Amino acid sequence: MARAGTGIRAAGAVLAMVFAAALTGCSSTGGKGAEEQASDGAGGRPAVDTPRYTFAMVTHSGDGDSFWDIVKRGAEQAAAKDNVKFLYSQNDQAQEQAELVQTAIDQKVDGLIVSLAKPAAMKDVVSKAVKAGIPVITVNSGSEESKKLGALSHIGQDETIAGEAVGQELDKRGRKKAICVLHEQGNVGHEQRCDGARKTFGGSMKNLYVEGTNMPDVQAAIEAKLQADRDIDAVVTLGAPFAATAVKAKEQAGSKAEIDTFDLNAKVASALRDGDLGFAVDQQPYLQGYEAVDLLWLHKYNADVLGGGRPVLTGPQVVTGKDAGALQKYAERGTR
Repeated sequence: MARAGTGIRAAGAVLAMVFAAALTGCSSTGGKGAEEQASDGAGGRPAVDTPRYTFAMVTHSGDGDSFWDIVKRGAEQAAAKDNVKFLYSQNDQAQEQAELVQTAIDQKVDGLIVSLAKPAAMKDVVSKAVKAGIPVITVNSGSEESKKLGALSHIGQDETIAGEAVGQELDKRGRKKAICVLHEQGNVGHEQRCDGARKTFGGSMKNLYVEGTNMPDVQAAIEAKLQADRDIDAVVTLGAPFAATAVKAKEQAGSKAEIDTFDLNAKVASALRDGDLGFAVDQQPYLQGYEAVDLLWLHKYNADVLGGGRPVLTGPQVVTGKDAGALQKYAERGTR
């Protein structure tokens, strides 16, 4: 991944200079004014004068998923900078997600960004987009399937590597018995996370499957497990919203287990700072959305492709309470 990382930094440096020049040209105040304009989001003038492209992003997000709100925000800000019309749609049902991709193909978009949580259901329609001459970048889920389907690049974290980081961190903390809470059955990335953690964890870890669309049931399932087995000293959730639910379950069960989680948002940052959570594994969703749009723009503008056939990694980064303060302001504005 060294070459992919170097490519990202080089491309980022060029784009940063272009962006900075554009901000200087449209702001007489410079300094603070330019910084405010950059952080305001998708408003203002594009930083480039390339043709007006249309990119669509279709994800497997459910309604109200804060993780995907951050991905979307990153994509929107990159689109504004790159003079791109950005179309976003999502559905947590695989067949409906595939139909949304077909809609984007029918609209003859200039580029497509797709998550592959359930790649078998997405295989045909993504291949159809590639055959239609629409460049595709996959994001977040499906790194192993991305290249097979003809995508230019995959942006995200390697879920197995992220899971391995969790197992190693649990060992550092002296944990011996853990549960890994899977809230979306059939999501290959979730299985990879738990499998990776189990691979490097010196203790024992078992999966606990819950229905992620029903938080009271999720809490009840975790609570029951903690009550039934007092030796459980760690609970690993696979998404930020489930961390808070696990904390409630722990309190109700009277357990001393540490709650840890994948993904970061403002509530997780606060819980890390306050000691309610042990650690979080951040995959930088803002970066996933931003880079996916940017890489499509680079490909359309300059025929660039990053990754060399391998995923462009945005994580994992293990975040603890000592890190939370520095990240809090970014989490609160919705970019971490």
